[in-house]
Amino acid sequence: MIKILIADDHAVVRKGLKQILVEEYPSAIIGEVADAESLLAQVMKEDWTLVICDMNMPGRSGLDALIQIKQFAPQLPVLIMSMYPEDQYALRVLKAGASGYLSKDNIHDDIIRAVQTVQLGKKFITPSIAEKLVSALGEDTSLQAHETLSDREFDVFKLLATGKAVSDIATQLSLSATTVSTYRSRIMEKMSMHTNADLTRYAIEKKLI
Repeated sequence: MIKILIADDHAVVRKGLKQILVEEYPSAIIGEVADAESLLAQVMKEDWTLVICDMNMPGRSGLDALIQIKQFAPQLPVLIMSMYPEDQYALRVLKAGASGYLSKDNIHDDIIRAVQTVQLGKKFITPSIAEKLVSALGEDTSLQAHETLSDREFDVFKLLATGKAVSDIATQLSLSATTVSTYRSRIMEKMSMHTNADLTRYAIEKKLI
């Protein structure tokens, strides 16, 4: 029996996905959680066939949750969904171990195909993501500034760009303020920027927030 866990902080999104999945898999068990902490607790508590996780949730991000899931249950397929363009996030989540990236703009059309694909042990990759993967293999490919960041640095970068204070980020990511400040320094150095306002402008320009 297929068991799917949906993680999204919007009840209407969870309900919509559940409806689509139940129509295709009438006997499926569909679980729901609203944040990354609850997601991780459920993954550690029960055996799931598949996790469908939103990129942006209260507290830890979906990317952070994905990394932790892969440490605890490396074989568990995780589909990441987001409202942001796939060209900005798809490669990062795939490299972190995701089985696919779903744009919320097309999720109702893609979700069943994505589930069927990962059940076969394959990754769900759209033609545009495939094209970007091929480009990324080229020797002349130059990385954008945010693509030089590690996954944790990327999480901190996004939070700084949205105006969060170091202390708030530390609480949200369960880190010390000193550690977050260190990440901030690395981010500024790697991206050749000097202020949080620079990060915000960049993030808006690249449609990262």
